[in-house]
Amino acid sequence: MARIALVTGGMGGLGEAICIKMAALQYQVITTYSPGNTRASEWLDTMAQQGYNFRAYPCDVTSYESAQECIKQIERDVRPVDVLVNNAGITRDMTFKKMEKVDWDAVIRTNLDSIFNMTKPVCDGMVERGWGRIINISSVNGQKGAFGQTNYSAAKAGMHGFTKALALEVARKGVTVNTISPGYIGTKMVMAIPQEVLDSKIIPQIPMGRLGKPEEVAGLVAYLASEEAAFVTGANIAINGGQHMY
Repeated sequence: MARIALVTGGMGGLGEAICIKMAALQYQVITTYSPGNTRASEWLDTMAQQGYNFRAYPCDVTSYESAQECIKQIERDVRPVDVLVNNAGITRDMTFKKMEKVDWDAVIRTNLDSIFNMTKPVCDGMVERGWGRIINISSVNGQKGAFGQTNYSAAKAGMHGFTKALALEVARKGVTVNTISPGYIGTKMVMAIPQEVLDSKIIPQIPMGRLGKPEEVAGLVAYLASEEAAFVTGANIAINGGQHMY
């Protein structure tokens, strides 16, 4: 029986690549989308035309109640979640001087509170079944910081603190918890950056001299979800082309 992989924010560039990779490895893939997203049906149809039978559920990942109801519905309709990929995230970039409380709250709620909201309803079940994978998608900027991203960097750094602590609690129960910290990946969001900025300021910082590919991050997710990765837990794995090493 295929394992269930739930990918939050699976309709974005990186999330979509993760969904496709997991489906190729015979996981039954489920994703969440914001209740206000009017393109969900269109995305599912497009994926179906490519041969991917994904399921999608509306979920406000910033709301604990919404996350609980989403997980309950998935369990009613399908089965309990085996692999949770916490991928949903937003940015509200600006200098700290210009940042308002609403900008801070939006990023913290979506990028950090969501990790608790989505993990809490699935973790106990993973422990009881003796198998589970929780994979949190952070960022290189959670490791090194970034100008104009005090909110985003704080949330992404906090994500790995969560990873390490929870990994210790469930390590003997067959459940692993890991963080992936991508650098600049060629998603729609990054490709929206003006080319001259990419060429002059971003790519020169990357020793490999190029942006990462969403498929490369998806491959790392697939590894961490596999049986072969059963001894990997509490890790923060960088995938940034050498941009930041520690």
